[in-house]
Amino acid sequence: MAALVRNDSRIILHLVTPPRSHVKDLRTNFIQDYDCFYASVFEVEQPALKSLPLAVQQKQIVVTCNYEARRRGLHKLQLIKDAKRICPDVVIVMGEDLTKFRNASKELYLFARSIVWGGRVEKLGFDELFLDVTEMIDYNTGVLNPNDLSNSFFHLDPKDPTVGFPYNATRFQGSTFPATEPDLIAPTDPSSLEMRLLVASHLQGHLRGMLEHQIGFTATGGISTSKLLAKLVGNVHKPNGQTTLLPPYTATGETPSNVSLFLDDHEIRKIPGIGSRIAQKLESHIIGQETVDEAITVRDVRQFPGMGAPLLEKVLGGPGSPKGIGMRMWNILHGVDNSEVLEGRDVPTQISIEDSYGRLDTLDSVRRELEILTRSLIRRMRTDLLDTSDDTVPQGQWRAHPRTLRLSTRPRPPPDTDTGRTYSYNRISRSTPLPPFIFNLDENIDALAERLVRESLISMFRKLHPEKSGWNLSLLNVAVTNMVERAGDQKKHSGRDIGKMFRQQETVLREWTVHEPESSPPVEAPPIEVSRLPPESPEIQPQLEDDWDDGDDEPVGMECPICGVSIPHFAQLAHQMYHSAPE
Repeated sequence: MAALVRNDSRIILHLVTPPRSHVKDLRTNFIQDYDCFYASVFEVEQPALKSLPLAVQQKQIVVTCNYEARRRGLHKLQLIKDAKRICPDVVIVMGEDLTKFRNASKELYLFARSIVWGGRVEKLGFDELFLDVTEMIDYNTGVLNPNDLSNSFFHLDPKDPTVGFPYNATRFQGSTFPATEPDLIAPTDPSSLEMRLLVASHLQGHLRGMLEHQIGFTATGGISTSKLLAKLVGNVHKPNGQTTLLPPYTATGETPSNVSLFLDDHEIRKIPGIGSRIAQKLESHIIGQETVDEAITVRDVRQFPGMGAPLLEKVLGGPGSPKGIGMRMWNILHGVDNSEVLEGRDVPTQISIEDSYGRLDTLDSVRRELEILTRSLIRRMRTDLLDTSDDTVPQGQWRAHPRTLRLSTRPRPPPDTDTGRTYSYNRISRSTPLPPFIFNLDENIDALAERLVRESLISMFRKLHPEKSGWNLSLLNVAVTNMVERAGDQKKHSGRDIGKMFRQQETVLREWTVHEPESSPPVEAPPIEVSRLPPESPEIQPQLEDDWDDGDDEPVGMECPICGVSIPHFAQLAHQMYHSAPE
């Protein structure tokens, strides 16, 4: 069992936005999680809001609120009417337009990538980053002076020895797990995992300080050797804190590993990579009944008689299950995560805009909503796909051209005869080549949107819904897909950069393994596509069921069966818990 937890040199930092391992080659990673990200974006714009109770509204719910609002009894996923009743002086701002959140997230990502050597920074939704700082830690532990660790200097640029910051390499910055008195932590071996994590904690603290003082965002951080452990340990001291998971990472004799001590008390539903369906199967097997009301922990599963990869394969395997799911879950339960921090793409795989509706049943209302969505889509295209770095081209030039236009709808089925409520995840989609006029930068966005709706989207809609009336839609989605990137700088003509295409072959093939029919090249007469899975984030591909919480989704909603309010799909379970909580 201990062999599963291998010593690792990589360090992963996990950063998370305002109020808000053991691997094969010993990397150093951390996660950065911006506290109360949506609320913080408004606070950065208007600093006076920081001292006021602030709530961000999407549909009829509070999607997030700042810590002053939480101090007064508000919390995420509350109904707006309840928030106003509990805190009458709450300041409510609309957050359904995600443009400013997306732009702030991009700014923070580019800031982190400009500091981390090799650009090993991966976005997790809007408000979290994974940073692989192994190369930086390798260099800085290599230049430590064992005779004077208290007066160390962290080099941020290996070519300029003056760029960096001083720090005390005899103690960790921030909190640790297990909690230890700072004076008792004094590693002396620069090559040890403990020293690597210590040095990384100072880099994490420095980055968080720069974020707060230069950009205005606070962040919570976690430091460990894998994305899984960095994310989990980053949740220990929130908000605006950081935690390092201390060695030992492997059990020795009677001494358990700190990884096991840390993971064992976590509910399995709180572990990234263990989604709701997997958790339900595990709970049913451990408790011995189909309906389970009590939560089980990692310890409950790991110490269950006969538990191991073969039994997990038997419990979780079957038609539709990923190959080797038993071993993968067994590794996760022991904190083993070999997934790499993936460098973010400069160009998204697709751009998708959608919204949900209480009732959408007339062609005029559909046309009106399509124009609203299409205007937002074109703005996103110009923000994400235009290169404005060349001063000789004032309007900028396209870095990529999407080839395909896709329209998706979600018809609402007839009400259930028992409850009177409707509930459906099923989408139908249709694709067509994207008209070239959409790339005309001389034409204003409103005119382009009206033309795209008139010449393409309404026709696509009528093919999805040939009947003239009687349909009732709960969602519309407009997307552009199948990106073709502009040739690289080494070429003087436009078109595909063949060299770059081969360099990115592994990434491209990984994307094609995700079974999304709409990602296929368009055909002359695209068939209607039906999705029977909950809608995923348009720009983040899932690694495994509910692997990570993705916050980069458009505001999508379904009706709550209790109060009838439209709730984003990712918030359904939490909203039901809200109803079941005592007053």
